[in-house]
Amino acid sequence: MLKWLAAGLGSGWLPKAPGTWGSLFALIPAWFILDIWGLQGLWLATIIVTLLGFVLCYFLLPELVKLGQDHDPGWIVIDEWAGLWLNIAILLTVFPEQPLALILPLAFIFFRGFDILKPPPIKQLETWGAHWFSIMNDDLLAGLMGGAVGLLLLQVFA
Repeated sequence: MLKWLAAGLGSGWLPKAPGTWGSLFALIPAWFILDIWGLQGLWLATIIVTLLGFVLCYFLLPELVKLGQDHDPGWIVIDEWAGLWLNIAILLTVFPEQPLALILPLAFIFFRGFDILKPPPIKQLETWGAHWFSIMNDDLLAGLMGGAVGLLLLQVFA
């Protein structure tokens, strides 16, 4: 059960590019949360998923490292969920009138771009602190930076 949650309800187990699959899959519940509970619901869900991610990584990583797995296994994508949802929430907080058909792909593209490229300071944060802590933090920062770039673009073109 813990691994299934850490794997983004199993989306991290899809072959090739688990972070991208996990991020794509995260768009579905984000859309439902926004539709049912609105922006406040997404902010709350982002906080819950972030805290859950820290807890899951804290408990799962020692077991995985004992088994010889990487300290940041690709199949753990709850960090992608948290970072992407943070990006979406930031964009919608400043531009609530923009349609989800624009916001969701924009957030996905910028979040994944920052998550894959890992420009400074994301790269440094990826290895800062305990592994369970750093797994989540680099994606949260990618969400913040993706949100900032998305805000800039929307400000210029909206």
